[in-house]
Amino acid sequence: MKNMHFYLLFISILVSGGNVVVAQDNLLSDYRWKTIDATGEVTGRHENAFVEYKGKFYLIGGRGINPVNVFDPETNSWEVKSKSPMQIHHFQAVVYGDAIYLMGAMSGGYPGEKPLANIWIYYPETDEWEKGPEIPENRRRGGAGTVVYNGKIYMVCGIEYGHTSGTNNYFDSFDPKTGEWEVLTKAPHIRDHFPAIVVDSKLYCIGGRNTSVHYPDNFGAFFNSTVPEIDVYDFKEKKWHTLPESLPVPTAAGGSVNIGTYILYMGGEGRQKQAYNQTQCLDISTGQWSQLSPMVTGRHGTGAINYEGKIYKAAGSPNKGGGNLTSIEVFSMDNE
Repeated sequence: MKNMHFYLLFISILVSGGNVVVAQDNLLSDYRWKTIDATGEVTGRHENAFVEYKGKFYLIGGRGINPVNVFDPETNSWEVKSKSPMQIHHFQAVVYGDAIYLMGAMSGGYPGEKPLANIWIYYPETDEWEKGPEIPENRRRGGAGTVVYNGKIYMVCGIEYGHTSGTNNYFDSFDPKTGEWEVLTKAPHIRDHFPAIVVDSKLYCIGGRNTSVHYPDNFGAFFNSTVPEIDVYDFKEKKWHTLPESLPVPTAAGGSVNIGTYILYMGGEGRQKQAYNQTQCLDISTGQWSQLSPMVTGRHGTGAINYEGKIYKAAGSPNKGGGNLTSIEVFSMDNE
């Protein structure tokens, strides 16, 4: 039965009087990554989004003008949909209603990519693209973290001028119903190339870097300028704070998911030549980090999906900088 391990977890909580940490530690320690032998056509890409909509996984954007690829976890197969209207890369897509929203994105070639002037909207059920509302000129940036909370889309941090300058700690909200854009309190640290995630009533900024860092003899010095601090915005208190414990292996452009009382942060790029394969686990209840089983292939520049108790990660780059993967991995119980 699907999710049987989660049903057992909930039963163990009731019987043991709420010993959540021990039960979930044992559960996650049994998880392993394996490559899925998928069928169908998929376009290799990186700096793309990977998001779930009604039980299917959408691989969208990335450098170049790519088709939308749709993965069905029931059949382990890929399907090809329409191409994006332009290059759309360096963004975190979110699902709102019957659409996938793309904001906080860049277009064009390295290193002078430009932030998109408009929000773009993709409708999975009709395979159609729509040019959405204009983003205020002074709030446009790419490589930002984007989430949905209580009917609004929130965008945090990012970089204004491609891979050259303008890394920031901006924080904004957009209401798709009214079109209202609101400037909010800045985050404690500047960062770009990172995923944001909401758990309960808190937004977590994990990973990323300061891509504005360059030296006369080393333009790519930004690869080493990762941001280890974890910034958290409490929507109820409307305040930011920084967790006492930092990300153990700081990287940029990793993927993050929530599972139980944990946030998993996977992959990314940084000092080494290859993309990282670490699966780093934050216990939200204690603020402590641990390391879980590593990915089969290190990758950066793509998202991650938690679907029915399994974690999926597809595409991305295996190297620091460029390179395109077509593979998809799943993180699940060792015997599944």
